[in-house]
Amino acid sequence: MQTTHWLVLFDIDGTLLHSEGCGRAATELAMQDVFGTAGLLDAIHFAGKTDWQILRESLEPGGTSPDDVQSQLSRYDQALARRIDELIVEFPVRPCVGAPDVVAALRTRPDVVIGLVTGNMAGIVAPKLRAAGYDPADFKIGAFGSEGWERGMLPPLALQRARDYAGVDFAPEQIVIIGDTPSDIACAASVGARTIAVATGPFSVAELQTHNPTYAFESMADHAAVLAAIFDGQAL
Repeated sequence: MQTTHWLVLFDIDGTLLHSEGCGRAATELAMQDVFGTAGLLDAIHFAGKTDWQILRESLEPGGTSPDDVQSQLSRYDQALARRIDELIVEFPVRPCVGAPDVVAALRTRPDVVIGLVTGNMAGIVAPKLRAAGYDPADFKIGAFGSEGWERGMLPPLALQRARDYAGVDFAPEQIVIIGDTPSDIACAASVGARTIAVATGPFSVAELQTHNPTYAFESMADHAAVLAAIFDGQAL
């Protein structure tokens, strides 16, 4: 019998961990480093957005063109990683309730590829995960906020990398995206994935349910229920 392979893609902020303001503080400094201004950053809501999108929304009203933003992404990624390294010890970064248990359970299964679909620039992912107690090596593949200015651009990248990593294909029903915002739910359409919404970010379960996730939970505290949702009721 052919083994069914599963691809489980996590958002980071508000889903796996709470960075407690570290990301915003580092973003402001890195924008000053690279662009000489943070633009309208103070008015920007981060939830559900990629870091590239945040740059565009902050800087374009002041005259920075989309091409200028894109041309500085690599430099900005490096600056942001440097600023995160400097600041992260000053913030009480912590895992979201239940999330480490879910990741630990998935890690034991050879039929599961664990990955990331995150708005974070690639360079800050590992420091944030480590600060919250995760091993970045558990997340075998990912797509990052330096690779698309809109979140829906990211799941196809993650899916292709998972195929290359595992050497297998993943049917849409075997792909699960777990996140805490409406954007996490919406981006799943780009690969036909199922979705698990968790209200550990800025949105309530009721608010998330209006966007029609496959499942919605207050948190991942009941990790057995979350695992059952991931595998869509199939035997664990």
